[in-house]
Order: sequence, then structure tokens, then C-alpha cells
Amino acid sequence: MHAPTVSPPWAYTLQLPHDPRSPSVARSVLRVVLRAHGMTALGDTAELLVSELTTNAYQHSWGAYSLRMCGEGHRRIRLSVWDSNPEIPPPFRGAGEGRSGGVGVPARQTTLTERGRGLTLVQMCAESWGGRVLPADPTGEGGKLLWVVCGEKPE
Repeated sequence: MHAPTVSPPWAYTLQLPHDPRSPSVARSVLRVVLRAHGMTALGDTAELLVSELTTNAYQHSWGAYSLRMCGEGHRRIRLSVWDSNPEIPPPFRGAGEGRSGGVGVPARQTTLTERGRGLTLVQMCAESWGGRVLPADPTGEGGKLLWVVCGEKPE
């Protein structure tokens, strides 16, 4: 008798320098991770999510940041970006702050809005999202963590 095969949990963390090329590197690594775990169907959506979150970290923080990619059950992935700026952007405020499972409500967006469209797009493409402020640790590092979950859409 064989025990059912269960995929072990997995997670990868990518440290990114404060460099305009970092979002591109993050997308490339994400593609490799998705391919390695048989999740290439998530490619376009997951890449858009990573691109927006890492670009936001680059534009609105002053130092290195990181991307964490975790298997989140069958055909789902959680993408989290930590950066040094503790300010939660408006589209993520109140969505899962301090919790691990909250679902935000998409922010209203007008065609006249010049900023914040990328994070609103994230909300439209992700199953759930959230953010939380991270208090400074003994080394003085704090900041924020923005996260999203995406998965294959049922047919």
C-alpha cells in the first residue's frame, strides 16, 4: 500500500538591490520557480503581480528589498515583497494588515488618477492581498510587507 503523494511545502526568497533592473530579475526568477513546480499556467498573472509589487518597492523605498514566493496549496502561489518603507499604499490599507488571510476590496480608480494604477491592477488580478507594517527589529530594520495570492482560475 502506497501513501498518497503530497507535494512538500516550498518557499524561495530573493534579495533584490535598490536597482531599476531588479523587477526584471524578479520576474525571471519567478518564471523558473513556476516552471520547476509545474505552475506555468500562472505565469502571466504572477509575473504582472511580481512586476507591480517589486516596482512599487523600488520606487517607494530607499534600500534593498526582497521577494518571497511560497506554494499556497494546489496551483496557488503567495508572493510577498518586503521593503524598508513602512507606509502601506492606499490600495492595500485595511486589507489584511496584521493578518494572514484578509481579502481587500478593490480601490476605486478614476481615469484621471496619475499614480496607484499598478496596485489597483494587482487587486484586480489577485485572489487576495494585504499589507502590514513591520516594526523595527534590533538592527533598526522594519518597513512593510505587501502580499498577494494568485491561482489558476477554474474552468
